[in-house]
Amino acid sequence: MLKWLHGKRFLALTIMNLLEHSVFLPAFHKQMLILCFRSYIESAGHTCELRDAGEFQSPADVVNLVSEHPKFEAALAIHLFKAGRLLMDIEIPFGVIFGGTDINEDVKVEQKRVVMEQVLLKARFAVAFTDKLKEEAELFLVSQSSKIYVQPQGIQTDVTEKFCWTEFLRSSGVRTEHVDELRVFLLVCGLRRVKDPLYLVEVFSKWHCENLLNVLVIIGPKIDPVLTAEVETVVKRTAGVFLAQERCQQELHAAMKRCFAVVNSSVSEGMSAAILEAMDLGVPVLARNIPGNAAVVQHEVTGLLYSSPQEFVRQSQRLLSDHELRERVVRNGKLYVEEHHGVKQERETYQRLVDTLH
Repeated sequence: MLKWLHGKRFLALTIMNLLEHSVFLPAFHKQMLILCFRSYIESAGHTCELRDAGEFQSPADVVNLVSEHPKFEAALAIHLFKAGRLLMDIEIPFGVIFGGTDINEDVKVEQKRVVMEQVLLKARFAVAFTDKLKEEAELFLVSQSSKIYVQPQGIQTDVTEKFCWTEFLRSSGVRTEHVDELRVFLLVCGLRRVKDPLYLVEVFSKWHCENLLNVLVIIGPKIDPVLTAEVETVVKRTAGVFLAQERCQQELHAAMKRCFAVVNSSVSEGMSAAILEAMDLGVPVLARNIPGNAAVVQHEVTGLLYSSPQEFVRQSQRLLSDHELRERVVRNGKLYVEEHHGVKQERETYQRLVDTLH
């Protein structure tokens, strides 16, 4: 329970326009974490307002916002650079949650690294999704070990009963009379460079031509307009690869549950919610072998890892032919999520950390 005696107005900043409420938090595909965080805060008697970091040109804009009546009394940022930098000049206490690309990618740019170091020094606390992410932060930024906490994302899935698999495939451009025989590999990602959505396309298409039942469907929000146009162009001319329209969370989970396997091809990840959601739904995962993915996918135990498009095809073929392997990774994946990514522990952690923002 929070120690504040009265309900406080809390601010979180996000890097996507979630249009729910307002608090300071940025980071793509962290919608569920943001909404859960708001729920955790409001259940303790406070108000939590969500805002998109893209609305603000500079830290001064955020200073003006938090000074409005009624004033904000605490803040949170997801993504140490994209959101955290906007909180540098505010006088109210704040915490940060690492987004993944901040620690994995942005630290490589010295100008950004210096800014993130300053944000971390000023923040009351920081949250990393994995031990590896915390270690990376400690390696590249001024050591602040005592204020960095590890809290894996809490995972909840919700499948709508109104979802039509055949209609989903048809609307994505898949034309076949043998829908139930298809092996649909679902690549769940926002269309932005760090997700590398075209990484598997060429090799997968060749594999599809050998067996027309194997198809790759890419689904996710169109974040980068230039990359989106590129993906759309490539998909149109590539056999066996399709681009689906973005769906609501319940429909996405329904599509994931019906597919043969969920795919991750990212260059960098903090902790992929799509991978964990697939595990929770009982769907096998094929993930690119990068630190963020390897932190949650144990090869041949909770999923399969690959380091090249060619290896992706080999691992997919194993998944198709080895039923014991498929059953094992599905069973272990679900157990892993249940044991390590519970919402109850996540709620308790964030409520305890928010207690320090007074």
